[in-house]
Amino acid sequence: MALDAISLPDVSGLTVGILGGTGDQGRGLAYRLARAGQRIVIGSRSAERANASAAEIRELAGGSADVTGADNAAVAAGSDVVIVAVPWDGHGDLLTSLREPLAGKLVVDCVNPLGFDKQGPYALRVPEGSAAEQAAGLLPDSTVCAAFHHVSASLLADPEVDAMQLDVLVLGEDREKVAVVQALANRIPGMRGVYAGRLRNAHQVEAFTANLIAINKRYKSHAGIRVTDV
Repeated sequence: MALDAISLPDVSGLTVGILGGTGDQGRGLAYRLARAGQRIVIGSRSAERANASAAEIRELAGGSADVTGADNAAVAAGSDVVIVAVPWDGHGDLLTSLREPLAGKLVVDCVNPLGFDKQGPYALRVPEGSAAEQAAGLLPDSTVCAAFHHVSASLLADPEVDAMQLDVLVLGEDREKVAVVQALANRIPGMRGVYAGRLRNAHQVEAFTANLIAINKRYKSHAGIRVTDV
């Protein structure tokens, strides 16, 4: 039985918007959630680009998946849960521009502030502490959780992969909203949502992505994480 499966809410009727849904991570999450039966709205600065990405995901998921596209503001306003999967460089500006349509929404931040040099990936210092804490500061009328940082975009997008076999660490201040995010993760076969603490602990979760990238490069893998004894 999935972790906390009995106590987690039914999220099957929620509309999930994905800001950055035309990028690798966003597209992969959209595909997996749509394949599990979730209603998905892809967001982009260009509604045309979002619609094109949505059509590709529908086809990949079998043609009957409920996936549409819209510009970022429309996605923010029309979704119950909004996943932020944009590049770190545009994170702050995008969320600032969407503060009003995101008011009252559950926002799930999966952005990893990373830098890259000749020695490989490394965690960037974020004045607020983490990308998730920056999001919480910029969106005072939203509920922000952090999740989906350690999920391989390649595995997400691969239709030959039936189950992901990994845990998703979910952080947040509101345990009921954390449970919603856990339940969304649990909809993807093989995946478990695991409560991992408050947002103040998001930095090390985001930063650990640099370690996973190094592991994947060294071992030519798509490594994720599993939490034992829970």
